[in-house]
Amino acid sequence: MGTALITGASAGLGLELAWQLAADRHHLVLVARHAERLERVAAQLRAAAGIRVEVLPADLSRPEDVQRVADRLADDGVPVGLLVNNAGFAVGAGILDDDVDALEGALDVMVRAVLMLSRAAGRAMRRRGRGAILNVASVAALTAAGTYAAHKAWVRTFTEALAVELHGTGVTATVLCPGYTHTEFPARAGIAESSVPDAWWLDAADVARQALDDVRRGVVISTPSVRYKIVSGVLRVLPRTLVRRASGPARWLGGTTGGTRGDNRRDIAPSTRPLRWRA
Repeated sequence: MGTALITGASAGLGLELAWQLAADRHHLVLVARHAERLERVAAQLRAAAGIRVEVLPADLSRPEDVQRVADRLADDGVPVGLLVNNAGFAVGAGILDDDVDALEGALDVMVRAVLMLSRAAGRAMRRRGRGAILNVASVAALTAAGTYAAHKAWVRTFTEALAVELHGTGVTATVLCPGYTHTEFPARAGIAESSVPDAWWLDAADVARQALDDVRRGVVISTPSVRYKIVSGVLRVLPRTLVRRASGPARWLGGTTGGTRGDNRRDIAPSTRPLRWRA
């Protein structure tokens, strides 16, 4: 039994990961902006799984809040064995037309916070000789679909670099690159689910399950589903001229961050495969 810290934990993929980790009897530290929603989720997780759940409200666009989360990751009193950098959002219009505060906020949450929290967790885990970091990116990282794609491209390359640096330390780094996933994220990004064929949608539970399985196996790049593995392979070999033509501000977002699951209640079904970072 270990402790996992999840950012963006009150909705979407972060919430799904919290439930699946709770099913495996791992303690949790939940990070998101809204304290009331976090407390509600924490109460449900405690009641369903009998685990310890800490609530840490934080706005990751604010450096002082990022530092508070980093301090928790560095605390060896109740060590965090798995960090999940999941918080994120898409800004709407484009690089030249979006509000500059929104652009900077997205950069802070999806780049700066990922850097600072991965660094804090990686240093603490390396010192203990065990642990894992899971950073959520997207298939969009391989496109030219606006600032969201640029942020996720950074997350993908950063995580690969982190995995190289952590090799042999007992600590792993995995980057999750899903495609379109059923959460609140697409609607917030201005994508109507009806505009994307059903075959391209992934279920958040399946994405989370694949991500945790790949963390267990020490996989560096986790791409859920065969179809998105194929898409990723094609995007890597296509001339960038064609990729740019196919990209647009509302395409290839592959978002997973926002979302709800009704009243957040669910049954607990533990995995049969232990996570490598258990304390």
